Amino acid sequence: MPKLVDPDARRRDVVDALFRVVVRDGLQRASLRAVADEAGLNIGSVRHYFANQQELMDFAMQAMLDRLDERLRGHTERIGNLGDHPRDEQLRLAAGFLAELLPLDERRRAEVTVFLDFNAAARTDPAFAALAHRTATDTRRLARRVLTRLDETGTLRPGRDLAFETERLTALLDGLGLGAVLHPDVLDAQTCAGVLRAHLDDLCGDG
Repeated sequence: MPKLVDPDARRRDVVDALFRVVVRDGLQRASLRAVADEAGLNIGSVRHYFANQQELMDFAMQAMLDRLDERLRGHTERIGNLGDHPRDEQLRLAAGFLAELLPLDERRRAEVTVFLDFNAAARTDPAFAALAHRTATDTRRLARRVLTRLDETGTLRPGRDLAFETERLTALLDGLGLGAVLHPDVLDAQTCAGVLRAHLDDLCGDG
């Protein structure tokens, strides 16, 4: 009797294998054959789901965004109405929400590594441009969302320009992600989280 294969599960397995290859060897070496070998599959099985590397990369990026979105929805449900929490707790919750974008553990490190390699490829490959633009827009939208919520609760320091602070916060997240992936011995997870929290504290301080 032929073995039944769950197509969605198989795609997830292939994407996880792609992430491992990119983290270890870089995007340029993440060929369909390399990913198939990593997943323990023959290349024909991978080609059954993905015609080429571009399709695989597009699916992997979308899968990463979906995973991130699921985690962020979980944070949102747990937080509820931000204004119901004390000021210090609001800042802790906001930092935890934004920390999903940082390489603070193995899972998020793999995601940020793939994100960085994908965006570097998008700089010269128009096939990746639309999705790369979407990720940049989504990051800004998340940063603006957090700052707006803090502003609405009266926690954000009065008079802050939300558009400007969105760019500052986005640049901080991008910089921390890049630094922690390239130089984890210099910028570790604890320091990343501390810098993010210090920035939020500064935005909401009295000075």
